[in-house]
Amino acid sequence: MDIRAQISMVFHLDKCIGCHTCSIACKNVWTDRKGAEYMWWNNVETKPGTGYPHRWEDQEDYKGGWEKKGDKVELKGAGKFRGLKNIFHNPSQPVMDDYYEPWTYKYSDLIDSPEGDDQPTARPVSLITGKHIDLKSGPNWDDDLSGSEIYAKNDPNFSVLDKQEQEDLFKLEKMVMSYLPRICNHCLNPACLASCPSGAIYKRGEDGVVLINQEVCRAWRMCVTSCPYKKSYYNWSSGKSEKCILCYPRIEAGEVPACMHSCVGRIRYLGVLLYDADKLESVVHMDENKLIDGQMDAIVNPHDPEIIEQARKNGIHDSMIEAAQKSPIYKWVKEWGLALPLHAEYRTIPMLFYVPPLLPIMGNVSENIYDNKNETYFTSIDQCRLPIKYLAGLFSAGDEGRIRHVLKKLMAVRIHRRGESVGDIEKEYVAGALKEVGMSPEMGEAIYKLSSLCTFEERFVVPASHREEAIEMTKMVLEQKGEVGFGFSDRPDRVL
Repeated sequence: MDIRAQISMVFHLDKCIGCHTCSIACKNVWTDRKGAEYMWWNNVETKPGTGYPHRWEDQEDYKGGWEKKGDKVELKGAGKFRGLKNIFHNPSQPVMDDYYEPWTYKYSDLIDSPEGDDQPTARPVSLITGKHIDLKSGPNWDDDLSGSEIYAKNDPNFSVLDKQEQEDLFKLEKMVMSYLPRICNHCLNPACLASCPSGAIYKRGEDGVVLINQEVCRAWRMCVTSCPYKKSYYNWSSGKSEKCILCYPRIEAGEVPACMHSCVGRIRYLGVLLYDADKLESVVHMDENKLIDGQMDAIVNPHDPEIIEQARKNGIHDSMIEAAQKSPIYKWVKEWGLALPLHAEYRTIPMLFYVPPLLPIMGNVSENIYDNKNETYFTSIDQCRLPIKYLAGLFSAGDEGRIRHVLKKLMAVRIHRRGESVGDIEKEYVAGALKEVGMSPEMGEAIYKLSSLCTFEERFVVPASHREEAIEMTKMVLEQKGEVGFGFSDRPDRVL
């Protein structure tokens, strides 16, 4: 038994309002500098949609993550042989057009334009070339366009739906969308780390945060290819790769990451999970339909005396163990079984989990009047507008039963609360809904409170930092605005 600690996250998608405040907070703190203009360490996508970069989930094209070949698990687009073969030309990574060419506006035209009959405009100017450009894409270009023929129909997850199901989704009565905020998952089996020829990427022993040492990075960009979530970026100005650092300087100071602190919908939770590292090798070799069960089995109970003893032997501080015991992540992921990893089939064992959205029900159009399809307020999960198999492709490696069970649990909580607050649902119906998913009224109430009425301290359980025990503390990264995370001893200069 090898017990380790990991700072983990849960995003509750039912609460995301798509305001992008999290993205702007991250951008202003970490990536508002030359070479990082196109980087969005945090971004919010509309699903169905193509995402950022364009169609990042299409691993047949980008070749990210791991794949199982017989008894072995190998990197899909990197590794020793492939990495050496493609080290000077990597055809599987995104190009600028898959992201977007960052721009600003020539605001001086609004002031300096000569008098005339036309209203002056500020033309867009590339932040890379300095020349005028025509805007064709952006980090959230398909925002709110779930019914778009251009974007939603190109969603790689539609491959699990037949042609008729895909066409049906673009009818008025079935049109639907939800938001998917994404940051680095700080995986337990990170493909970016395994693919780096320079050994610049490492996983911190004290909290599991995955970082890129800027002084060691040689810009081979294998991490960009191998990360299936495309959360490693190349800085064209410094010639280094960069990624989300989970605001670890803030965490070490007892503060919450910027994206989470600024979240308007309060969808984000952060805490500690304890896991058994000895089980990880067997997890990544499991068949796809067992990957999530294996990951859940590797997460251990922080209240178990034997687990606590082994954690202490491994050097995990009591403050970290206490944080794991109070962690909202353990409740969402293990205790209640409501939060699931995104694309577990990539085999990176992501430690960012999502509570799936409870989608609106289908409707019908009769005599040009749109109306709900059912008379009851709460309807069957299978009557949601988005097919269960689509959500299963996102959050349960294709297991429709698991997604259906999670959605029924969420629905049972709503039924329970409506019965309590409004009282228009019979008690027998409420009791039956809770019993069907194996949930007690007390559990339903606890889920409701952590979803709706929780305090800041309940959503974010940040363990006390022990800087004297940290593996690497080379410099204070907040010396000046614009630092890249780990920081440089000598600033790179590419004479650009």
